Amino acid sequence: MSGLLALLDDVAGIAKVAAASVDDVIGQAAKAGAKAAGAVIDDAAVTPKYVQGFSADRELPIIWRIAKGSLFNKLVILLPIGLLLANFAPFLIAPLLMIGGAYLCFEGAEKIAHAMGWGGHGHDDYPGKDNTIEDPAHLEEEKAKGAIKTDFILSAEIMTISLAAIPTSNFWMEAATLATVAVMITLAVYGSVAVIVKMDDIGLAMARGRLGLTRALGRGIVSFMPKFMWFLTVVGTAAMLWVGGEIIVHGAAQLGWHTPEDVIYSAAKGVSGALSDGSGFLKWLTKAGLNGILGVALGLLLIPVGEKIITPLWRGVFARG
Repeated sequence: MSGLLALLDDVAGIAKVAAASVDDVIGQAAKAGAKAAGAVIDDAAVTPKYVQGFSADRELPIIWRIAKGSLFNKLVILLPIGLLLANFAPFLIAPLLMIGGAYLCFEGAEKIAHAMGWGGHGHDDYPGKDNTIEDPAHLEEEKAKGAIKTDFILSAEIMTISLAAIPTSNFWMEAATLATVAVMITLAVYGSVAVIVKMDDIGLAMARGRLGLTRALGRGIVSFMPKFMWFLTVVGTAAMLWVGGEIIVHGAAQLGWHTPEDVIYSAAKGVSGALSDGSGFLKWLTKAGLNGILGVALGLLLIPVGEKIITPLWRGVFARG
């Protein structure tokens, strides 16, 4: 009996350690995923356009297909690459993060330039843009492939940011945390997208209901969704610029140039101290704002490079993919 009790005690101890490890993985994954907010919000804002023009019964299958492609991107391709970098070439993480941050700045600034009519139409003026695909199945195939390719860029940024945010640990903890980030973010993004694209249908169904209150609520949902999509785009753009600028500043400090980070930190501390903001919110807001301004400036400088060099090269490589 004493041997059985000892065995049960050992099992209970192992279970506690395993539970603590699971808690650590989930906690680290949540913190790491939060660092990738800019790319995550942009992913959720961009994806609904890939189901525009399709019948309502094809929207969810297309989103599911893109979500599976996103998981493949993250778990099968990017996770092993990230672990190899972390364990064998950690010195490459900061430069790769800065490249990703520059991409976020470019995307955010291009959205602003497009909205202001300053150009920034690099995603719209390419050969074959106006070609019409008559076969709905072929069109669905092309849209899904395009969405998965776009997701690869955003997923690479999300996984790299998450990898940099994970505390130094053993290989399996890092792998489990990154895998958890991949699954959590994919579920959050594409679950949200599924709800967003079906809200119009839900609103229309409610608008045809028998109760006056239900009909009014349905009409309100239909009227609200375009405004919500606009708001989501604005928030996603702001988050991209803030996160992109912060990545550039932090990466520069890691590579030895501390001046931008020190200036921004001092300004944020000064504003917070001058206004006696004990919560630190103004300090964070000032840092985010200054990083965002830097992101806009850098992104505007990168627009000609992105549109005239990088985008044509990208299309040349993947046009037949």
